[in-house]
Amino acid sequence: MRLLLAEDEQALSKALTAILERNNYSVDTAYDGQEALEYLEADNYDGVILDIMMPKVDGITVLQEIQKKET
Repeated sequence: MRLLLAEDEQALSKALTAILERNNYSVDTAYDGQEALEYLEADNYDGVILDIMMPKVDGITVLQEIQKKET
């Protein structure tokens, strides 16, 4: 399963990525909401884990953008 993890705190992001990869997930990491949107435009993911408070674009806005593109 391929996941996108959007988390601006790098230490937490690395820890979460390590845990997910140990559980056989493939993980791409974005460090801000704008980067998450770029990843989502460029590739397909089975799931997205979003931090709510991120620089540039917050997680709620990223989710709203995903929902707009699905309709």
